[in-house]
Order: sequence, then structure tokens, then C-alpha cells
Amino acid sequence: MNTSQIVIATFLGVAALTSGCANTGSRPESYSPSSSGYSGAAYGVVDAIEIIRGSGGGIGGSGIGAGAVIGGVVGGVLGHQIGAGTGQDVATAAGVVGGAVVGHQIEKRNQQQQDAYSIRVRLENGGYQTVTQQSIGDLRVGDRVRIQNGSISRY
Repeated sequence: MNTSQIVIATFLGVAALTSGCANTGSRPESYSPSSSGYSGAAYGVVDAIEIIRGSGGGIGGSGIGAGAVIGGVVGGVLGHQIGAGTGQDVATAAGVVGGAVVGHQIEKRNQQQQDAYSIRVRLENGGYQTVTQQSIGDLRVGDRVRIQNGSISRY
């Protein structure tokens, strides 16, 4: 296997690893339909609001991202410049791995940390539902709210 094949195979491997790291956003922890029957929404009163400090931009932000991919490619190119033959292949592979690790750490450090809000709602049927959102707008404890599609709004 020549060096260009190793670089291509490594790049494809990193790309395959990053393809499963999509963030689907926040979802409610539980769901209980309103006591008046299923209408696609649940109704209740805000029981508590808690701030979740520093959850990453996509609530979660721990997956492999562009920093790791770019770092791996740059590391592979730099590693390929070292040595010849088998030594060059080893240096290329080490450069890919090292560059990916460094790129991932740089990306994590540069991501802005955003707060999220955990909102617990006492439903009309007596149950509770907790929803995590990036913003609470003008919601306050005691407000009458509707939960629909994993999002809370006053009504």
C-alpha cells in the first residue's frame, strides 16, 4: 500500500467516524398528554426553571467535528514530508492521528458555551414534564403554558 492510499484511507476513516456525530437538538425528558384528551399539545403550569450552565452550542458538543478532520488532514500532509518508504507511511499515519487530536482540542476550546434552561411543568392531569430549551423568553414560575413539539410557550 503506497503513501497516498494510506492518506486517503485514513481521511475516509475519519470522515466515516464524524458522520454519526450530528446533534438532533433537545427533546423533552417525558411526555404526558393533557387530561382533556390527545390534542398534540400538553397544558400546565411552570413549576420550576433551572439554568444548565455551559451546554455547548448544540447541547452536547463532544462529537468529532471539523477541527479533528482538518487537523487530521494537515497532520497527514506534514507527516508525509518526513522520511521515506515505511518510515514515511508511519509518519503520515502518526501525523493524521496527532493532527486530529490537536484539531479536536482546539475546536473544543474555541466553542462558545451557551446556557440552556430546564423547565419543569406540572401538567393538568397531575403529571410532570421537563423540557430543555436554549431560551425561556418571558416564562416565569407559575405561568400557564402549552408544550407542543418539545417546546414550551405561554398561552
